[in-house]
Amino acid sequence: MSENLTTTHPSAKLFKVAAVLEALSWIGLLTGMFFKWILETTEKGVQIMGPIHGGMFVLYVISCLWVAMVHKWTPKHLVLGLVSAVPPLMTLWFEKHAERHGLLGGAAADTQRV
Repeated sequence: MSENLTTTHPSAKLFKVAAVLEALSWIGLLTGMFFKWILETTEKGVQIMGPIHGGMFVLYVISCLWVAMVHKWTPKHLVLGLVSAVPPLMTLWFEKHAERHGLLGGAAADTQRV
């Protein structure tokens, strides 16, 4: 796996990291919302994780647009990638989907382009 990462385009590397960070920030935000709305104990979690999640969302969207441009995604794949940022943890699924289908480069992409 490490030799695959060394040949991966920087856009795909950023996309993978952004997908994980966006999902982790969702977990943090949902935890903060649980404490705020269910336990009614504090708003600090939402105050802290809200902006962090917003930043990770923007990072994911930018990385999705970049990797789509570099790897020539179809409009369908781009829309699916962007929409995946909305439901919690969906970016993890889409990142794995993109990897499996060769959307991030590598051998699967090479065989699709031949």
